[in-house]
Amino acid sequence: MSGGWIDTHHHLWQYKDDDYPWMSEEMTALRRDFLTPDLEMVAGACEVRATIAVQARQRVEETDFLIGSAQASSLIRGVVGWVPLVDRDVEMSLERYADAALFKGVRHILHDEADPFYMLREDFNDGIAKLVRYNLCYDLLVFARHLPQTITLVDRHPKQIFILDHIAKPQIATGGDSAWAKNIKALAERDNVFCKISGMTTEANWAAWSADLLKPYFDVVLDAFGPGRLMFGSDWPVVTLACDYGRWLRVVAGWLNELSSDEAEAIRHRTATQVYRLEIAPEV
Repeated sequence: MSGGWIDTHHHLWQYKDDDYPWMSEEMTALRRDFLTPDLEMVAGACEVRATIAVQARQRVEETDFLIGSAQASSLIRGVVGWVPLVDRDVEMSLERYADAALFKGVRHILHDEADPFYMLREDFNDGIAKLVRYNLCYDLLVFARHLPQTITLVDRHPKQIFILDHIAKPQIATGGDSAWAKNIKALAERDNVFCKISGMTTEANWAAWSADLLKPYFDVVLDAFGPGRLMFGSDWPVVTLACDYGRWLRVVAGWLNELSSDEAEAIRHRTATQVYRLEIAPEV
């Protein structure tokens, strides 16, 4: 693929109050359906050629819903779903999806767990250890304060591919945290970890952020991971709390203009294609 973008991080949902406890009162705008036609409208206007749908509910029905949505769409080429990793019978769930070519990875909403060290639980690690045999990535959804234990988790699974969502959500709105940059660099020393350039606007002041404000955070992950381990993500529709889909993509595109063509292509699409094992028809 010589051009275009892959969006490695978006959601879909048919909204029900009980399904999304993480949607705070500030997120009223998200409390409606966001489905494939909505995605295709906003992504299609931005030279996005393929996407990856990521779970937003902690239930296997979410995985079924996302795979079904992907099967019905020429745009969605992969799914990061949910399985009960702490369940002793988790392998039954993994076997269930073993033949689903669109099932590319697993995620658990770690940063919402009451126990900040949930990721170090023995049963959780037993579940993570089973992903390699199914060639599945694991998406890390954590806050900056979780990075030290995230490093411990990654070190327990050196053969597992991990992908850090939303650059670990540094506290941009309050000026950030110097420990975040230090820990990002330490995490990036593990070459089985990749990082999504996503979720940054919603960690800033939703009404007052700018590309210049966010650029130092991009520079940290670029320096830490290098362009070969970075990938673009919209975090749509959550991103709409702070800006529209097109504006976020244009911000990232502006940063990539400072890189070589090869480096920019890695972030736009090549790394995602390789890491998530995407099958995408060539441009014509």
